[in-house]
Amino acid sequence: MFGKESASNLAAPTQFIEAGGEKYAYRRFGSGSGLPLLCLQHFMGTLDNWDSAVTDPLAQGREVILFDNAGVGRSSGTVPDSIEGMTRHAQAFLDALQLKQCDVLGFSLGGMVAQQIALERPSVFRRMILVGTAPRGGEDVMHLDKPSLAQHLQDPALKGYAVLQKIFFAPTQSSQAAGADFIARLTRRSADQEPASGPAVAQAQMIAFRKWEQVSGERFSDLGKIQQPVLVMNGVFDEMIPVQNSYWLAEHLPNAVLLAYPDSGHGSLFQFHDAFTRQAAAFLASHSATAPY
Repeated sequence: MFGKESASNLAAPTQFIEAGGEKYAYRRFGSGSGLPLLCLQHFMGTLDNWDSAVTDPLAQGREVILFDNAGVGRSSGTVPDSIEGMTRHAQAFLDALQLKQCDVLGFSLGGMVAQQIALERPSVFRRMILVGTAPRGGEDVMHLDKPSLAQHLQDPALKGYAVLQKIFFAPTQSSQAAGADFIARLTRRSADQEPASGPAVAQAQMIAFRKWEQVSGERFSDLGKIQQPVLVMNGVFDEMIPVQNSYWLAEHLPNAVLLAYPDSGHGSLFQFHDAFTRQAAAFLASHSATAPY
């Protein structure tokens, strides 16, 4: 384990591990008695897109493991165009670490991968936190061509992280101010950085989203097979993966609790990072087998 001086995404070195002919980039930091927390990232996000205001408080009670799936950041290989393909790489990574059980924080795309892992290998996750994500068969999942998002994505004046401030946060003054603080925190890591995701990453991941929206059989029936306690979170004004998808998760997962944050969008966990990390830590610390808290 790393010492306290490295218990931050800002300081933890990027490491690499090989499995199945691929090389995966990851960071592992923090300590404590809790199970390790695997963090699965959003659309086009890399290790550098994890906000230290979220990862670092959680690393006070456990190891936090950040992971770049195949073809993302400095991980080798080709980006899968399905959630199932991403799941295979995530499981290979866990096997390479010899990690038999952990908790998981799946944000956006990462939340879909977390659900699929829980279905394919139920024993690996003790507890799950799903933020800003959708069940298979969800609706309006990352439709970036709709006007509320396209106006920012097509704005030539918005470059790099500046786009995230617009699309991750609600258009209110308070939410946009929180977005500016979020961007400032992301820029604090200045060395050992990951390359930004390009069009190839975006194209494959968008195909995966479209496949995830398709309904096969009874809608949401797979959610009933996920028995782990699950904490579902989202912002009420999420334009990227609307909060209705979180309502469906909470309705159909047999052991789930829903928290919906006001005045916030897709990046609600970054806007309300103090509340999020307190609530997430309390959820992870609970030993109840039948209730999230």
